[in-house]
Amino acid sequence: MEEKRLCPVCNDPISGRIDKKFCSDQCRNSFNNERFNMGNAQVQKVNRLLKKNYNILSELNNNGKTKVSRSKLLQLGFDFNYFTGIYETQKGNSYRLCYDQGYLALADEWYLLIKWEG
Repeated sequence: MEEKRLCPVCNDPISGRIDKKFCSDQCRNSFNNERFNMGNAQVQKVNRLLKKNYNILSELNNNGKTKVSRSKLLQLGFDFNYFTGIYETQKGNSYRLCYDQGYLALADEWYLLIKWEG
């Protein structure tokens, strides 16, 4: 007697080809979408934070080089923990980069914002 195969998404019986894993295209798509989303949740979160930081830097730095206070960045929701790279100058300054926007910590909680051309 042949064993009944059940869909892993909805538990309905599977009919058709012997190697078929789902009862319908909808169940197959639901399964794959859920699997994809679970694996990329952290990546999506980090990408959202990087994009937010980038947008904040871009809006504040429309001249290519400007100064802004730490409190202004924090007020707009900037997160200093997320950046895409670090550039160290020969003088020992460390610019944090968020794609092509960069910032350098200055004295008294001010930051120099630059448009990175590297």
